[in-house]
Amino acid sequence: MTSRSRREVLALGAGGAALAVAGRAQATPQEAADAIAKFTGGKPTAPGRITIDLPEIAENGNTVPFTVKVESPMTADDYVSDILVVAPENPRPQIVTFRLTPMCGSAEVATRIRLAATQDVTVVAKTSKGQFISAKRTVKVTVGGCGG
Repeated sequence: MTSRSRREVLALGAGGAALAVAGRAQATPQEAADAIAKFTGGKPTAPGRITIDLPEIAENGNTVPFTVKVESPMTADDYVSDILVVAPENPRPQIVTFRLTPMCGSAEVATRIRLAATQDVTVVAKTSKGQFISAKRTVKVTVGGCGG
């Protein structure tokens, strides 16, 4: 058995922790496509009816304001039930899935998201009638992000 100094053990532990936290730098385009395909069950998406409010340039990728609105009557018979947000350049492309009901009144959500790099953020909305609507918005990230 080899003997290690306290300093060596601490350095090895810190290095291992950094590797565990860092993980991989970004997902593959296929992982982003797979997340969308899983959400839609392989059904096609149609463009339109989605408004994405994201800054054109995000000075800090760690906290990017994000709002999405889907045109929908939000009645018991016709409403947006789910909204998926995907960022393919992030380590995990599926950022969030929102669940909505007709009681929400409108299909609008707002939050802050983390973006690792300049990329197209994709939003896919599912309606209660089984239709899927999608939209994309490009965001240029200048500093920070998931990678630091």
